[in-house]
Amino acid sequence: MNNPDVDSPSKGDGNPPFDARRLWPVAVLLAGLGAYYAFGLDRYFSFDVLRENRVVLLDLVAQNAIVAAVLFSALYILVVAFSLPGGAFLTIAAGFLFGPFTGAAYVVVAATIGATLLFLIAKTAFGDALRRRMGPALQKMEAGFRENAFSYLLVLRLIPLFPFFVVNLVPAFLGVSLRTYFLATLIGIIPGTFVFAQVGAGLGSIFDSGETFTVSGILTPDIILALTGLALLSLAPILYKKLKAKRRSD
Repeated sequence: MNNPDVDSPSKGDGNPPFDARRLWPVAVLLAGLGAYYAFGLDRYFSFDVLRENRVVLLDLVAQNAIVAAVLFSALYILVVAFSLPGGAFLTIAAGFLFGPFTGAAYVVVAATIGATLLFLIAKTAFGDALRRRMGPALQKMEAGFRENAFSYLLVLRLIPLFPFFVVNLVPAFLGVSLRTYFLATLIGIIPGTFVFAQVGAGLGSIFDSGETFTVSGILTPDIILALTGLALLSLAPILYKKLKAKRRSD
């Protein structure tokens, strides 16, 4: 019986010709990434720039809260979709500009949208073609991941072991559904986002004291331990399913 979750092979060699027209979104992303570095836009994603422009930015938020929220969210979506190295900085800036709860909410929504856009681009451009060319071993691994995709994605989102853009891309190559990807991303990034936004909420006092701030000190052992605990908790459904299957076999 055919598996409905796996693409049916086409006639001939089972590998239809690759459609290069699917690559235009990838070309746009690569062009955007190149422009980011070519024009030196990375220099604006620094706490020194935030410190120098804090009055202007805070005044914009106070006078035009909706406009500021829309502009910030749009910028965050672009950063995530183009896989630019500015997500951690923007999350901290969100807490500084909007407060820990509102800032975290903006980041969660924008990051989920940006990650979903990248997921869809990767899935459309490469995912389906790569899956059709998988051997039996990779197909088995894909089926195992997809069976518990929600729990596995929660673990990957909760524990900051892998770069965010890598976790955005890999599920697209393993046949994860859009709904599962979206929900796991939305839920999984909440704890870490709130930690960074909470730190950003206290950034003003650091600026006033003249101290130097770095991102590296945020993920303390206690924070990592807490996130790891949540990640392990998200694996509970998988453990339950395996124990239930073992009891049935016994």
